[in-house]
Amino acid sequence: MAEPIMIQGTMSSAGKSFVAAGLCRVFSQDGFRTAPFKSQNMALNSYVTEDGLEMGRAQVMQAEAAGVRPCVQMNPILLKPTSQMGSQVIVEGRVLGNMDAREYYRRKREFVPAVKKAYETLAAEYDILVIEGAGSPAEINLAQDDLVNMGMARLAASPVLLVADIDRGGVFASIYGTVKLLPPEEQRYFKGIVINKFRGDQEILKPGLRMIEDLTGIPVLGVIPMEHFDLDDEDSLSDRLAQQRRGDGLDFAVIRLPRISNFTDFAMLEGMPGISLRYVGRPQDLGRPDAVLLPGTKNTMGDLKWVRQSGMEASILRLWQEGVPVAGICGGYQMMGESLSDPFGTEEGGSLRGMGILPVETVFSRDKTRRRSRGRVLSPGLLGRREAEPLPVEGYEIHMGESRRTAGEGEAFLLLDGKEAEGSGSGAGREDGCIRRDGTAFGTYLHGIFDTPAFAEAFAAFAARSRGKEWRLQERLISRREKKEQEYDRLAALLRRSLPMDRIYQILEEGIC
Repeated sequence: MAEPIMIQGTMSSAGKSFVAAGLCRVFSQDGFRTAPFKSQNMALNSYVTEDGLEMGRAQVMQAEAAGVRPCVQMNPILLKPTSQMGSQVIVEGRVLGNMDAREYYRRKREFVPAVKKAYETLAAEYDILVIEGAGSPAEINLAQDDLVNMGMARLAASPVLLVADIDRGGVFASIYGTVKLLPPEEQRYFKGIVINKFRGDQEILKPGLRMIEDLTGIPVLGVIPMEHFDLDDEDSLSDRLAQQRRGDGLDFAVIRLPRISNFTDFAMLEGMPGISLRYVGRPQDLGRPDAVLLPGTKNTMGDLKWVRQSGMEASILRLWQEGVPVAGICGGYQMMGESLSDPFGTEEGGSLRGMGILPVETVFSRDKTRRRSRGRVLSPGLLGRREAEPLPVEGYEIHMGESRRTAGEGEAFLLLDGKEAEGSGSGAGREDGCIRRDGTAFGTYLHGIFDTPAFAEAFAAFAARSRGKEWRLQERLISRREKKEQEYDRLAALLRRSLPMDRIYQILEEGIC
């Protein structure tokens, strides 16, 4: 049976996911079979496993750090917000339905068996489980029936490390408040405090560390310096989305939709030399980029209305008509079509006019498509490649709805041969997406398409030519997978320098005694 250790935070974005990932890497490097676990995740940035099930991106990142294959048991409950009050509820990788907050909390006890089953399955297979909490354990209005913070710590009988973000200020108050708002029987689960995102001279910090230890009775295990890592984020608090200034080289603008999802689709482009990638939420900030990218969204129709009402649609259409390439993934692809229909009320019901960039009609359905896919670009010549040169792609699909091409200036973009999810059909030789015959715009359902180095390079070169610019890759472009492996090693090295790993192993061995 696995030994657990849990990472909780004083707030959202304190660094729980990255500390958990770093520990996963350290334990794996030290020879232990390690897996991540988070009972309930709320995020729009999700992932499809090899068996066609959906889970949160953070646990996928942590599984990669541990060197193990992601599976849905690592995140049995995923909530994907569809509005300010409601979410799509995904249990054990499958959509249960849309619920508002009250309904979900009313039914929360129903999901405890799925959490226990998932945890026990992993615990029987691994040596160490690194459990991640959510938000803060001190959200006392949610303490009853909690199954992600102290409720999960009790279920797993797991010691807890509390991570606090010093960069945002108020770190000592947040630590003290978090601990003291919990009843004494739960406070005993805390075995250490970790100060995260520190800048400056640690000698100045030491008096405060001693005082918070005295006030809480919990030792401060270490201070982790502020350091940037190019790893997958999972929610709208991501620092990536704050990147709005244009840098040097080609200028790629990603439209920051209100319900943007799977924005990690563009991480490869963001890290390429000679490319500046920024997220734009206002038409006046769009400027004249070299390419416009429309990302996925959890509510295509709602976000299309925002694109239209904010004036962003008019700006994008003007740029496209002036020769700026436009590309869309999943919801962004659907928006670029001629029409969207929602006969079953999957999103907002009714019909909506699309942006009219691609000759495509989309109809939403009750069922969600989930599959991993690979294939090739059907007409690489439209992206400026010699037709004889194959342009491979791979990734995953996750969408509710199907899009079909209409008569017009478009043709199929990809030919895919992917493993289908349950009930989705054969998957052999499927056409996907649409590209205009003049090459000025394309859309696809394939998330992760830019993670393939050859495709990312081809798109960048195509965008440069379209804008009358020169761009050439001066060095070998490593894959997104290789890049992440390097980053996991860097993260592990940072934790080894910052935290007493011998003490953490001791905490693992002693448990909550």
